[in-house]
Amino acid sequence: MKRIFNIKLTAAAMLSSALILSSCEEFTPVFTGKYPEPEQWSPVEMVVTHTIAELAGMYTPGKAFEIEDAIVISGKVSTSDQAGNFYRSLYIQDETGGIELKMGKTGLYNEYKPGQTVYVACKGLWLGMYGYDDDEAYGGAGMVQLGFEDPTGEYETSYIEVQYLIDQHIFRGETGEPVEPVAVAEQDLPGQWDTQADNQYVGRLVTLSGLTYGNEIFTLLYVNPNLDHKTSGNRVFLSDQTHGVTTWAMSEQKVKEHLQAGDWDAVYIGNSRDYTYGTVGDAKNKETLLKYAAPANVSQYFKMGEKEIQIRTSGYCRFADLEIDPDVLAGKKTIDATGVLTMYQGNIQFVLLDQTGVKVNE
Repeated sequence: MKRIFNIKLTAAAMLSSALILSSCEEFTPVFTGKYPEPEQWSPVEMVVTHTIAELAGMYTPGKAFEIEDAIVISGKVSTSDQAGNFYRSLYIQDETGGIELKMGKTGLYNEYKPGQTVYVACKGLWLGMYGYDDDEAYGGAGMVQLGFEDPTGEYETSYIEVQYLIDQHIFRGETGEPVEPVAVAEQDLPGQWDTQADNQYVGRLVTLSGLTYGNEIFTLLYVNPNLDHKTSGNRVFLSDQTHGVTTWAMSEQKVKEHLQAGDWDAVYIGNSRDYTYGTVGDAKNKETLLKYAAPANVSQYFKMGEKEIQIRTSGYCRFADLEIDPDVLAGKKTIDATGVLTMYQGNIQFVLLDQTGVKVNE
């Protein structure tokens, strides 16, 4: 039996958002085993007031805000965190775009099934963007997302940590068939400043076909991850070439293997124009890096015609150490990739749900 809602949130529920004290790390360890079956629930049906694109269009870059109007959006769940490549969040999508709900829970795949309709009562939530850069030449749009205010001010949104608050804002509707990915051509890919308000494919589950390897990765390592991540002397950037990385991401053991093999010995430690901390190969630096080695997220670069696609994968996911087909790396074969199309600082980033999202073309 369906329950029909026309939601007005209480002031107490909105004030509870001040209790949220969470960071917004994009990829962190996530339990991917079997949780107990969720309690019985009845699907709801709510009156939808806005599409995802209309909601995203309310956001002004750099100006996150609390939603004060009784806005309700809905969409079908397009992601799963079971493989560990999504963390404490899920995407829903309608025909106008997709949006990330920063849920603050792991094991979401047990409660929110792919293809399930989800309604979001947005009043009291914060609409912000992750990955925005206002540099006209090299920056661009990120992803408009829903969450709570980040009290640290480091990010525009934080997680909806408390189950009571989740229950006030996010409602499960009817279950359905998993979302079918949409085939997207090169000319339909988003531009530098496009968001869900401008391009219907941003945030949606899509398939990109005929991708060629770009012979480049991007990875940020920390000499000691327990220290300040923004300190120049604690950062190692692997970019502009492959650096011997042939996997989608790197587990802790894979990072250690590369360090021990000396693959990154010539890489300087530090931010651009601040390479005063020696190289990875320096004995003391190598010792520290090995001691504090941690899983590393990797962006593997591909090309779709003239467009660059960064396939970004978590070092904590189940397929982090999966080798990319050698013929793909050599440029002899292309791939078709199915995942969520996102934006980061004006660049197209692509997130796989799991390893089945990659098809090697013979």
